[in-house]
Amino acid sequence: MAKYEKTITGQFEEVVNHLQEDIGNSGLTMNLVDESNYISGNTNIAVRVYDKYFMRNGNRASLSLTVVGHGDNIFISAIGAGGGKGVLFNFSLGAEEDMVAIVQESIERME
Repeated sequence: MAKYEKTITGQFEEVVNHLQEDIGNSGLTMNLVDESNYISGNTNIAVRVYDKYFMRNGNRASLSLTVVGHGDNIFISAIGAGGGKGVLFNFSLGAEEDMVAIVQESIERME
């Protein structure tokens, strides 16, 4: 498992759209599995779940993305999982880290 979390200042919709575009364009095998959106007062929450096939280890990894906006304060959480091999032990070849790095690099370009 890999995780990246960051709080930034910005516009919620712009941040979500920027992340969706960068994640979606990161590879042919990247798929948006599902999404959820919620608004309560001036708090917005967007949840996205992606998966990607990695040929180097012959499996899929998932990326769970949560973006919470309250005014112009934006909290981003990206968690990568499932990129390992093995039944009893999870031998990761870095797929989770690769997926989380897409989000980190996208946010760094926005700042």
